[in-house]
Amino acid sequence: MLNALSAWFWVFLVSMLPVVELRGAIPLGIGLGLSPWVAALAALLGNLLIVPLLLWLVPALVAWLERYPWFARAWNRLEARLRLKGEEAVQRYGALGLLLFVAVPLPGSGAWTGALIAVVLGLKKRYAGPAIALGVLLAAVLVTLASTGVLKGLEWMAR
Repeated sequence: MLNALSAWFWVFLVSMLPVVELRGAIPLGIGLGLSPWVAALAALLGNLLIVPLLLWLVPALVAWLERYPWFARAWNRLEARLRLKGEEAVQRYGALGLLLFVAVPLPGSGAWTGALIAVVLGLKKRYAGPAIALGVLLAAVLVTLASTGVLKGLEWMAR
């Protein structure tokens, strides 16, 4: 078993990964022996760290790589998928729609996808950043509650 600092660091790093994010990092941290709230904090910090990097670096990186035809084709396909996934909610509800999209703890939603949607739709960073950060915070709370069984207990009480 890892010591607490190593486990915290692994949770922090895993939460930065595109698909896994904090939705996988929090259960990992709990499985490694961290308390649920320590695991959530490590995952939250790691997931939040990438948001400004994505919002500022992705547009420049895309602009630089679009000169290669293979990348331009791949980016156009990804952009079309991102528009299908989040454009309606963001166009209808603005930053709140982006927040809710990021907060839903399902695969394919999260900080990475939210930041890419913000870039594709041309949202201002001053609105997109806080919306994504609040969505990540809400997702961390939901995943932590689900991982600890609180939501299961509430479901049982509602019967």
